[in-house]
Amino acid sequence: MRYFVSYAWPRWLSVGVASLLLAGLGLAARPAPPRLARPNIILINMDDMGYGDTEPYGMTGVPTPNFNRLAREGTRFTHFNAGQPVCTASRAALLTGCYPNRVGMEGVLLPWDTRALNPQEATLAAQLRRAGYHTAMLGKWHLGNRAPYLPIHYGFDSFYGLPWSNDIWPIDRDGFSRVTDPKDMRSRFPVLTLLEGDTPVDTIRNLNDQATLTTRYTERAVRYIRAHRAGQPFFLYLAHAMPHVPLAASARFKGKSPLGTFGDVLMELDWSLGEILNALDASKLAGNTLLVVTSDNGPWLTYGDHAGSSGGLREGKQVSFEGGVRVPCLIRWPGHAAAGGISSELLTNMDLLPTLLAAAGAPLPERKIDGVSFLPYLEGKTARGPREVFYYYYDGNALQAVRYQRWKLVLPHLGGTYAQTPPGRGGTPGQKPTVSVPQALYDLAHDPAEAYDVQTLYPDVVRQLQHLAEQARADLGDDLTHQSGAGRRPPATY
Repeated sequence: MRYFVSYAWPRWLSVGVASLLLAGLGLAARPAPPRLARPNIILINMDDMGYGDTEPYGMTGVPTPNFNRLAREGTRFTHFNAGQPVCTASRAALLTGCYPNRVGMEGVLLPWDTRALNPQEATLAAQLRRAGYHTAMLGKWHLGNRAPYLPIHYGFDSFYGLPWSNDIWPIDRDGFSRVTDPKDMRSRFPVLTLLEGDTPVDTIRNLNDQATLTTRYTERAVRYIRAHRAGQPFFLYLAHAMPHVPLAASARFKGKSPLGTFGDVLMELDWSLGEILNALDASKLAGNTLLVVTSDNGPWLTYGDHAGSSGGLREGKQVSFEGGVRVPCLIRWPGHAAAGGISSELLTNMDLLPTLLAAAGAPLPERKIDGVSFLPYLEGKTARGPREVFYYYYDGNALQAVRYQRWKLVLPHLGGTYAQTPPGRGGTPGQKPTVSVPQALYDLAHDPAEAYDVQTLYPDVVRQLQHLAEQARADLGDDLTHQSGAGRRPPATY
């Protein structure tokens, strides 16, 4: 088993000297692999899967043999961040390579919102299609509520899935009865509709229908892979509905896990991954397919036993501490990404767009993006990842924290917390009170749980990160300091 490990030598150290050091440590850089035909690309994006929800990231109690296989055959990233700790924003980051607030897609869309991803923004799918790829999407979109703001208008040749999250429906927590209280926002939600392209083809009426989603998407993914076993390279984006609440597993997995419904759902998602791996093997496509599995944000901890695990990181979804933003990421690309590799380099889902485009030989978007390609790092040609800085925006356009290398400066703000009240149970959420979050400095190398404020010990680091915060505010704005930002671009409105 080979690992590639990040070593913090100075930037001025020459590549030649670095290679000699690696060789002396028995970690000589892998020889450049022969470049095959452009790889097929499969990107699987889980919904609300926490950092600790699979065995490669520490899950106990739920077997995940296919995630384990992917970790053995690919590289596991341990400091991989979503663009924001909530679904719409994170998906905008993934598909545009931009901070969500740069493209006007911060937060989360509800059915009555008249905001959508601007069609002038180049998506990963659109750039790959320009380069000759066939492109398909399955699952949750959540970047626009109606045509022409649905996937087939953003570079996807086909789409089958939901326009938004599977909990945006008028059904109560029991999964069957309709919400009738007009004071409850859910009573205003429309029927949850499955779309084929722009056309409604089915409705998700109750929890039994929810239980079919993972299998529906998986079967379609397998058929797509088999149909493209030769010829034109393809890009398949599979955005699963689960393990976002309301949770439901099909009959073959229901009641199979000691962790209850959540465990059943994880087992089915693991099965889904296995079906895709098997389809690649059977179609003889595995050797030239770049497969990425990640999540849109951390676990929605208010749901307790219906939520996942942040793996010991602080807080979860909708919070800018690490448990909300740091997510699992596994990449398999035989002959390119190290088998059994582990990387602790700081990377983000914004970085996938330029990395995958580089792997495909596709052009970058003409507009400015925030992602950086880590293809040379993925292939072992460099020992360091390209990213040193990440900005934690949430709650509108509020800059809540800044990271530089291993240091994270949390800026004063109001934020939710899961730590002060008991979580919910059985699909009913608990409370998430709002608290005043003070400024603090955390050393994530020694304190991944963000428990020990060390700002008085490292005032020079605080000043450096405050300077980075000012740069972010000038470019992307900041609601907390009432700055608009010169580099923001508007969303589409209708």
